[in-house]
Amino acid sequence: MKVPTKPWTLLYKIQQEVLPDTRHFLNEWRKKATKIPNDELRKQALSSIKEKAFHCEGGAVYGLLAGNECRKIIRFIVAYQTISDYLDNLCDRSTSLEERDFRMLHQSMHHALTPGKQPENYYQYRNDQDDGGYLSSLVLTCQDVLKDLPGFQNAQEAMHQLAGYYCDLQVFKHVEKNKRVELLENWFAGHKHEVPAMTWYEFSACAGSTLGIFCFAAYASHGLKIEEVNLLKNGYFPWVQGLHIMLDYFIDQKEDREEDDLNFIFCYENEEKMVQRIKYFKEKAEESIRSLPDWKFHQLINKGLIAIYLADKKVQEDKKLKRTAKRFIRFGGMPTLFFYLNSWLYRQGQA
Repeated sequence: MKVPTKPWTLLYKIQQEVLPDTRHFLNEWRKKATKIPNDELRKQALSSIKEKAFHCEGGAVYGLLAGNECRKIIRFIVAYQTISDYLDNLCDRSTSLEERDFRMLHQSMHHALTPGKQPENYYQYRNDQDDGGYLSSLVLTCQDVLKDLPGFQNAQEAMHQLAGYYCDLQVFKHVEKNKRVELLENWFAGHKHEVPAMTWYEFSACAGSTLGIFCFAAYASHGLKIEEVNLLKNGYFPWVQGLHIMLDYFIDQKEDREEDDLNFIFCYENEEKMVQRIKYFKEKAEESIRSLPDWKFHQLINKGLIAIYLADKKVQEDKKLKRTAKRFIRFGGMPTLFFYLNSWLYRQGQA
């Protein structure tokens, strides 16, 4: 199967191949979530699938890099992203603010990347316990896909490194409000030598994406040489992942203000500085993508990501955000405008 390199062929394949499989797997997890015995865990599992399905739909596009193994990789991506979204809900609207609780929950994301590792009681440090095997099933599904991929052994360490960044971020940003920034600053101090010059909040954004992990899984499906691993990792981390999460925070500003949640966009001294830095991240992301195999596909995904976020109803319903979003679309160029219009029409059809 040929990897799409044009906006219209990519959209066609997403509609015909990616979305039907993604929705099939999501529906299976939704059914399983309805049977969770504990009220709070069931509520958060169902809410994460309902509110964040577009994370799975966006991530599953990486299945197109896997050729005949596309469906298998989509199965992994949906399961792994569902863990991520579920845990984000459990930590965001948490009945706990304990670091050890959040760290234990996120062990599941490392175990999901470790075929043969038996799931543990990830809820051991919280009151809500019985999920009827929901989280363990997600972990085992990820393991089941990864264990058969010919290139997984070469990719595994890099996938764990990206998962490590992600899990640390989720732990530190969800503890007690007065501890968050200091923990994140100290964490960044230990890692700043690994990335180009940036702030602690920009590094945190780079850590908060699962795209690099999905990219590795897709390429591992048809063998992955050791020398290609660093190429892929540097292609996605930090710039592509950073751009992805900056946009995520950009569209969440209103609700994060209302909920008093930490939003990295609020850390910029003014809007102009924020727009400049997001533009810079977008330029650096395009530069790093150029070194990747199938770079035209990755470039389309990057432009499509900008469009998907900017077509979100949170942006469309907020005049100030919409005005800034138009600037982002302009520096994304014609493919971004094309994806933006398609995303907007798609969301109108869902409304």
